[in-house]
Order: sequence, then C-alpha cells, then structure tokens
Amino acid sequence: MPDSKGNTTNASTAVNGEAGTPDIVYVNSDSLLANYEYFKDVRTRLQGKGEKAEKDLRAQAESFQKEVERYQQSAQGMTDQQRASTEQRLQQKQQQLQSLQQNKGNELAGEESEEMKKIYDRVEEYLKKLSEEKGYKMVLTYSRGNSAILYSDSTRDITSEVLTELNNAYTAEKDTAKTETAEKKK
Repeated sequence: MPDSKGNTTNASTAVNGEAGTPDIVYVNSDSLLANYEYFKDVRTRLQGKGEKAEKDLRAQAESFQKEVERYQQSAQGMTDQQRASTEQRLQQKQQQLQSLQQNKGNELAGEESEEMKKIYDRVEEYLKKLSEEKGYKMVLTYSRGNSAILYSDSTRDITSEVLTELNNAYTAEKDTAKTETAEKKK
C-alpha cells in the first residue's frame, strides 16, 4: 500500500517485529488459572483452611446455642440479677463469636489476596522473561466474557507455552523443596 511519498509498506511488518514473530500476543487467563499447578495447590490449601475455619466456627456456634438453650430452661429459677448477669455474659459471648467469624473471614480473604498476588507476580516475571526472548512488545490477557479482546487470531495465543513453562518451574521448585526437607530430616 503506498504511503504519502509513494513508498509501499507491508502491513504485517508494521504489526510484527521480526518476520513471523507477533509483537502482541495474549494469554487466556481462564485456562491459565484452571491449569496452573501452583494455583491449584494454593486453591486446595485455601479451601482446606476455609473449611477448617468454618467447621471450628460451626462447633463454637453450636456450643453457644446449647448454652443459650440451657439458660432458657433454667431462667425461671434464677433471680433477676442472675438472669441479667447470664444474659450479659451470653450477649458478650455472641459478640465475640461474631467478631471471631468476621476476623477469620478477613484473615482468609487477606491470605487469598496475598496468594493471588504471588501467582500474578510469578506469571508476570515469566512473561517478562518470555517477552525478552521472543521479542513480544505486549502480552494481553483474555478472559471470555470479561475482556477487551473481542477477537484475535489463535496464532497469538501463547497460553499453552506459558502454562507448560510455569508448571515445569513449579514442579522443579516443589522437587527442590522436597529434597531440602528430606535432607533436613537426616
């Protein structure tokens, strides 16, 4: 296509850095998170913590409920002062239980946020390295239904390559940690 000076330019070289290497690629974030082993391990660990916290809180709530029922059964035989004292104690216990529940929820949310930051830091670090090696100028994220990318040629999708390398690095990291743990036990 001629420019204003009559020269022709190839549109594909304007989009590509080197011949055949796109400047802009994308990673499908849904596939990345669904298949990244580190993310799966983090999710499993956080779900376990959440279930344990929920179980502990449920046990405390049941214990509290039984205490309330005992009070209700014995309240008629109490003096006004005993009833007021018991009701105040039960109210404080209920507030402590609610506070504990909120704190546990906040703690788990904070830990999840911290872990997601670590995941994104790992992915970003790898993508910087990959971009330097391959000459990518930009790596976009794609998520079906929540993306600025409405369409892209599938040759620009580097998700599987990114997943393979991230999973290989994570497996090596886990193997190193197992070896170090085994050596410490000796």
